[in-house]
Amino acid sequence: MNKIKIPLYKPYLIGNEKKYVNQCLDSTWISSKGNFISKFEQKFSNFIKVKYVTTATNGTCALHLSLLALGLKEGDEVIVPSLTYIASVNAISYVGAKPIFVDSLSTTWQMDPDDIRKKITSKTRAILCVHLYGHPCDMNKITKIAKENNLFLIEDCAEAIGSYFDNKHVGIFGDISTFSFYGNKTITTGEGGMVATNNHTIYEKVLKLKGQGLAKNKEYWHDIIGYNYRMTNICAAIGLAQLENIEIILTKKRNIAHCYKNYLLNTNIEFQKNEYNVINSYWMFSVLFENEQIKEQIRQKLIEVGIETRTVFHPIHMMPMYKNINLQLKISERLSSLGINLPSWPGLKNNQIKFICNILQNLLSTSRKTYALQSNQ
Repeated sequence: MNKIKIPLYKPYLIGNEKKYVNQCLDSTWISSKGNFISKFEQKFSNFIKVKYVTTATNGTCALHLSLLALGLKEGDEVIVPSLTYIASVNAISYVGAKPIFVDSLSTTWQMDPDDIRKKITSKTRAILCVHLYGHPCDMNKITKIAKENNLFLIEDCAEAIGSYFDNKHVGIFGDISTFSFYGNKTITTGEGGMVATNNHTIYEKVLKLKGQGLAKNKEYWHDIIGYNYRMTNICAAIGLAQLENIEIILTKKRNIAHCYKNYLLNTNIEFQKNEYNVINSYWMFSVLFENEQIKEQIRQKLIEVGIETRTVFHPIHMMPMYKNINLQLKISERLSSLGINLPSWPGLKNNQIKFICNILQNLLSTSRKTYALQSNQ
């Protein structure tokens, strides 16, 4: 096993994280009650400019709560991109609904609005859009489709804290949205998530569901089946400290993306393109290579010198539990087969990015020659 010198991601803990955690320990409020939960929620609400937010155990729980709060159930269809993390789709299955997969755009890598229209049936109840790798979906087109067809719109913003569409933070366009604070996210609570909405009725339903279905004004009386999806005060303390430095983190991440693009400008590497009026948070800086063989050769060589990468998500319509042999989503499949995520954490230094890019350029030249020789044999 080669020692990792430059990891794909790691938390950027430069503020009051330790101080706030120690305050939790001193207060003994370390579980799901405590002042840091409300402070974190309020600051997050102010940051994305939404009326109601509530913390959750993690991003997957946040998605599950959202689908439950909207009343989605068995027999319903939910349109979702195939090119996403598995949690987006598993949450649909948790409530008994059926995921209907759509292809991605080759430019932004986001779900294709035209394909959404094609996949709507009499059973369609919702669209679950995912702002993949920090680039927002085309929310003008998607919100229009949702309204015209009387569909719920759910935004999965797990990878898009600090991403804007038409100068509005993602997560405020739909009926409900979710965020993730896992250790490799733009800000972290270790494990954690958030549900956001401008609808008070939906918000109240989420609160009840995440707290074991507890009825109001009657102690220990539960009148629906609920879940224990609450965040701890310690996690919220870390989240509050992270959120205090969100603009510093986002600036660093955008600078990292700019450096990668600069150093790789004169190569055949393809980048995720920014389109429409967006501000990309660049959760992961991702690239595409000419073919899958070159991609795998480069990944192997990078790990040999201690540089960690990760493949772009596998299309979920190709996974065993969701496989549909009659479904082809050519762009999603291409992006997955050719793409990798490069190291992207906020503390990455310019000389490290340059080192990675120099190695990439050298490997590309060698791999292309090797591939050409093999093809001609």
